[in-house]
Amino acid sequence: MMTANEIRESFKNFYRSKGHQIVPSAPMVVKDDPTLMFTNAGMNQWKDIILGNHPAKYKRVADSQKCLRVSGKHNDLEEVGHDTYHHTMFEMLGNWSFGDYFKEGAIDFAWEYLVEVLHVDPNDLYVTVFEGSPSENIPRDEEAARYWSKHLPADHIIDGNKHDNFWEMGDTGPCGPCSEIHVDSRTPAEKAQVPGREKVNKDDPQVIEIWNIVFMQFNRKADGSLEPLPMHVIDTGMGFERLVRMLQGKHSNYDTDLFQPMLRAIGALSGKRYGDGEKTDIAMRVVADHIRTIAFSIADGQLPGNAKAGYVIRRILRRAVRYAYTFLNQKQAFLYKLVPVLIADMGGAYPELKKQERLIEKVIEEEEEAFLRTLDTGIRLLEKMMTETRAVGKREISGTDAFTLYDTFGFPLDLTELILRENGMTVDESAFDAEMQKQKQRARHAATIETGDWVIVREGETNFVGYDTTECETSILRYREVVQKKQTFYQIVLKETPFYAESGGQVGDTGVLKNADETIEIIDTKKENDLPIHLTQKLPAHIAATFVACVDEKKRAACAANHSCTHLFDFALRSVLGNHVEQKGSLVTSEGLRFDFSHFQKVTDEQLREVEHIVNALIRDDIPLEEHRHMPIDEAKRLGAIALFGEKYGDEVRVVKFGPSVEFCGGTHVTATGKIGMARIASESSVAAGVRRIEAITGEKVEEWMNTIQDVLNGVRTLFNHAPDLQSAIKKHIEENAELKKQVEDFLKEKTALVKAKLLANAVEKNGVKVISTILPVPPAVAKDIAFQLKGEIASDLFVVIGSIENERPTLTVMISEDLVKGGLDAGRLVREAATLIQGGGGGQPHFATAGGKLADGLSMAIDKVLALANL
Repeated sequence: MMTANEIRESFKNFYRSKGHQIVPSAPMVVKDDPTLMFTNAGMNQWKDIILGNHPAKYKRVADSQKCLRVSGKHNDLEEVGHDTYHHTMFEMLGNWSFGDYFKEGAIDFAWEYLVEVLHVDPNDLYVTVFEGSPSENIPRDEEAARYWSKHLPADHIIDGNKHDNFWEMGDTGPCGPCSEIHVDSRTPAEKAQVPGREKVNKDDPQVIEIWNIVFMQFNRKADGSLEPLPMHVIDTGMGFERLVRMLQGKHSNYDTDLFQPMLRAIGALSGKRYGDGEKTDIAMRVVADHIRTIAFSIADGQLPGNAKAGYVIRRILRRAVRYAYTFLNQKQAFLYKLVPVLIADMGGAYPELKKQERLIEKVIEEEEEAFLRTLDTGIRLLEKMMTETRAVGKREISGTDAFTLYDTFGFPLDLTELILRENGMTVDESAFDAEMQKQKQRARHAATIETGDWVIVREGETNFVGYDTTECETSILRYREVVQKKQTFYQIVLKETPFYAESGGQVGDTGVLKNADETIEIIDTKKENDLPIHLTQKLPAHIAATFVACVDEKKRAACAANHSCTHLFDFALRSVLGNHVEQKGSLVTSEGLRFDFSHFQKVTDEQLREVEHIVNALIRDDIPLEEHRHMPIDEAKRLGAIALFGEKYGDEVRVVKFGPSVEFCGGTHVTATGKIGMARIASESSVAAGVRRIEAITGEKVEEWMNTIQDVLNGVRTLFNHAPDLQSAIKKHIEENAELKKQVEDFLKEKTALVKAKLLANAVEKNGVKVISTILPVPPAVAKDIAFQLKGEIASDLFVVIGSIENERPTLTVMISEDLVKGGLDAGRLVREAATLIQGGGGGQPHFATAGGKLADGLSMAIDKVLALANL
């Protein structure tokens, strides 16, 4: 039986023998493509070639691509773990042809690999072909059916509908019919009872699709119409996990050697055994799947976070933690211990895992610990909700409250439902779903971008000249209208452009397009599928005219200085902290720079000063830029150039060198380090587990910062009468202030004692209860202290309500003895109802609660309201 690693290599070797260039997997985290957060299909890294934005270097390529599907159109997350074949992170084996072979070649290769190389029984194979779409005037794919008929009988060739057998990149763009290959892995008895063709695309877990061959031959326009593509493309994708399952004769992906070592490790750590029970099996599958996704994402540079891609990864991690917590009894950080097992299984095929092992473990451990604390908080809040719901005679908690648990605390609905069931309660799911739908609509509304078709003005490709000049003559190749958040702007592609498009952490250039007749402002420059896109708020009146493209030189120069300084900081941090330092993100603007790097503890002030010293020494040395625009990548690596993991590099790269600093880089830079002027670190902080951040400024901004510091220092000196030793004067002032504060506290204690004694003396007994009510000109904290002291003096039958005023802001404080609480009184309910009289709100526990407001004149009425509600 072939191992998973052997199967992966056999695929690559087969297509290598057929003249395909074998390329490494692109990162799972997508950059420079606003339409995608993650690589969700093998074709993603070829998107710019398919769209015609970039020429194909190789006509035939193949690879094993790591993919992630958890959001948008391809969302399998909720199925993962509950069945045996859905995954978040998965591998896609694929082969592509760009204008070379088409349907016949792709079908013949697939058949040869499956049947002749892997020895799959042809009787178990079924294929689908597109049945056609009369409404779009697309006939049945007779060509694909004819080629399949060379290999399979007619009853193994099945017509498929548009949903299954017409592939589209999106609402617009390249598309075409496809053929799916399905394998029937049922027992002989089951096959004899029901033919496999009747099980295709019917969700039978043993009759599954393993390979999809897409024949891209159309372009979908914004109006929905189709036009032929100038270049036919073959795009195939074969689910690696499903292929391994089939070849190893298993009925579950998790029974293969892709997952068994991980499941055994989970069992050893949790004391559970896979196969002993449905709930624990689901939990173990969830953990085994999710640890792959989390680890690969972190290795590719995407840390868990609160927005976009980071939030997706955090959600997956928390889902794994929740299953381990609930069903595997893991109350401490657990997932990070599985990283070495994953690396042992997959580190050979994906060496980035081993390289980032320590960072992956650290990030996962800290994220686990943080969410476990959240779980504890969520459970306490849910228990409070259950208590309050029971108190009003109900058994169903509010869907809005459940959504607050989910949205604010990351507490999933299914865990809420599980705990409620254990306590004989339910949740209003319809209200929860309504809140979820509102959130999705808000997110969709915020993210919706409507784009028209590209309008072609003239044929040609963009030539970037921005490394050599900030101004050039140009013309418009194409443009399109874009609507986002009800605002309309335009994307323009130029033939020649000096504008640097946002990438590599550096923001895009701004400037103007101008000629004798008009000036059009370029408000930003983005990169989409490796193509510079210029954003404007209006189109030129004469779109076919010739223009001069002019970059904002002052902003560009500041960006270049900050980008070059980022390289110097990278070098200096490695020199001071060690070679484990790796860039984890950056932002370069005209205002300053931000640099994220791997390091496992706070950088000390002494280390930061040493880093600054190294950087400024390199600046003073005025080291000239050494730029190599088309250096072979192997030569660049021999030169010691530092590559940022997760970036795509071709066979030739651009290398930027300033003395000892040598990096792969596509950004703009100063001609010599002296032009940076000076650098200063403004802050150092933690971004995530194992990742630190420095923010810095250069040049003119340093001068402005120093002037501000000097102005503040001069102002402080004035406050201290220009004391010659300012530090000693401030220290003396702090000591005197502390002494005065202590005296005030002592005075307040004495005053509080007197007030308490007076209140005790004036206590009124009503219905057997000692009632103390008053209004005091004291801070809320003092009122609270008095209330608790009174409770210490009178242990039972005590009701205290104090109105306090500080800076004209009223506060209502209610303290009730425990015996009265047991009798039905609730301080929280009382202050909530009375708070309206002071135009405020509040709450608390049954024995103690407070409310703040705006209307001090209403305080007396609020106190009366509390007493009336308590029948006192």
